[in-house]
Amino acid sequence: MAESFSREVPEGSKAPRVYGKRNPNAVIEARQKRLYRRQLEGLPARQLVLDHVEREGISEKTGWSDWKTVQQWTDADFESERATLVSRLAGMRMRAINQALRKGQLQSAAQMMDALGRVVGEAAPEQLAISAPDLKINIEPKAE
Repeated sequence: MAESFSREVPEGSKAPRVYGKRNPNAVIEARQKRLYRRQLEGLPARQLVLDHVEREGISEKTGWSDWKTVQQWTDADFESERATLVSRLAGMRMRAINQALRKGQLQSAAQMMDALGRVVGEAAPEQLAISAPDLKINIEPKAE
């Protein structure tokens, strides 16, 4: 004979589901976290979602719902890190410049130094040429 799966429930509360929810929140969140990690691969959103649907065995509608949640997480992350982003980028640029110089990649190092200069407010030679005043000097013959 089959065992009984009923549980004792205090009076006045709803009876818990015997077999749990169809997809507990922990399972859904773990699935969304996997999609969050995959977005760093730089693939287009549609490809990420379709791959996510295939890997997780879920419907396309659920995949797009997961993507919406991941986008909210990404927006929140960006907003919380905005203040430190410029300094972090400057640090990454400096490391990249040093590595390029060590490897003799002078053109790459020069381009990265130009980008770093623009961040700190240094004007590029092209901008200096554009902003330089145009002088017109006319010399009149000496009156005798």
